[in-house]
Amino acid sequence: MQLRVLAFVLAGGKGTRLSPLTKERAKPAVPFGGRYRIVDFVLSNLVNSGIFSIYVLVQFKSQSLLQHLREGWEVSGLLKNNFIIPVPAQMRSQQEDWYRGTADAIHQNINLIEQADPHVVVIFGADHIYRMNIRQMIEYHVEKRASATVAAIPVEKEYASEFGVIETTREGAIIGFHEKRADAPTMPGDPSRVYASMGNYVFSTDLLLRELYADAKKDNSAHDFGKDILPSLIGRADMYAYDFQTNVIPGDPIGSPQYWRDVGTLDAYYEASMDLRSVSPELNLYNRQWPLRTAGYFDAPAKFVFDDEDRRGLATDSIIAGSSIISGGMVRGSVLGRGVRVHSGAVVEDSVLFDNCDIGRRACVRRAILDKNAKVPEGVKIGYDLDEDRKRHYVTESGIVVVEGHRSTVDISTLQV
Repeated sequence: MQLRVLAFVLAGGKGTRLSPLTKERAKPAVPFGGRYRIVDFVLSNLVNSGIFSIYVLVQFKSQSLLQHLREGWEVSGLLKNNFIIPVPAQMRSQQEDWYRGTADAIHQNINLIEQADPHVVVIFGADHIYRMNIRQMIEYHVEKRASATVAAIPVEKEYASEFGVIETTREGAIIGFHEKRADAPTMPGDPSRVYASMGNYVFSTDLLLRELYADAKKDNSAHDFGKDILPSLIGRADMYAYDFQTNVIPGDPIGSPQYWRDVGTLDAYYEASMDLRSVSPELNLYNRQWPLRTAGYFDAPAKFVFDDEDRRGLATDSIIAGSSIISGGMVRGSVLGRGVRVHSGAVVEDSVLFDNCDIGRRACVRRAILDKNAKVPEGVKIGYDLDEDRKRHYVTESGIVVVEGHRSTVDISTLQV
């Protein structure tokens, strides 16, 4: 039987802990890895897994995200079931409200499920950095004859208080949920780790529809899958945890560990970005069998110019996106977005620069995140005196300096009549 699969991507979160990077954009639209956006990971996972019927539910500060989806992800397939469509809040609740929780987001779009009549519904978040063969999770769901399957990742038990923890039997059946508890039950046969929920779900359609309608009628519900619907299914439905560490990505070396990062804070975002710099990073962006897709930018190649003794354009242990020019400056251990300029004598170290940043002559940037269009004037130092940096910029607890960018002027085409 050909399994009909409908996917929802939850991309409406505020991402307040990533501020100021989320001051003008939704968290899924935050750049990552030079030329990508965070949302590109879940969309690439779905498309690479052969899932092409995708609704992206947007909400807060969605303009940047909508623009990115239009530039890179609009699909006009030959089949009517091939689409990636952004969907704003439909105000279908009785209160005509914004999405009140993850379950309410799906409930407000329940007509899309009923119209498509899929066998299973895949519900994934858009704010994590990872690669996953979602087809394998669906196959596990079908093999177990499950009504609901939750993606789980083993983490050290000392971090149990930071996650929603899933309690399972040795066979993977879910028997409990424990929200951010230090004493949460460990994995069967492994007292050193717990199963952390990744917030990614596969539901059999009949069960999902029934539970969404029931939850919508409950005044005391937060209308959230993790807090309400899934815990309420304990003892009423067959639920299983899918171990993310068993997932296999085509083209990766056999036995490669699976990479997953919750980039919910600036420090976590910075650390995930720095993970990309190594010779053999855990997150492989260069696997052609599992490409990370994004907008098709018409960029010129990155360029490195000048080779004089005191004026040499160099970059080491770094990722440099298209149209960037390292003009007599030095870049070490950093991730640079599109159209970045690093001028003569400037040094950029251990930093993340978004698109169109400009580093002036002899300027120095260290352990910093520069938002889009940020400019560092000639001779200015960032990341060397944190007390001075705090007077002008946001500085995280670990000492990462976050420099806000400047709004760019959008060129609007004109037609003379």
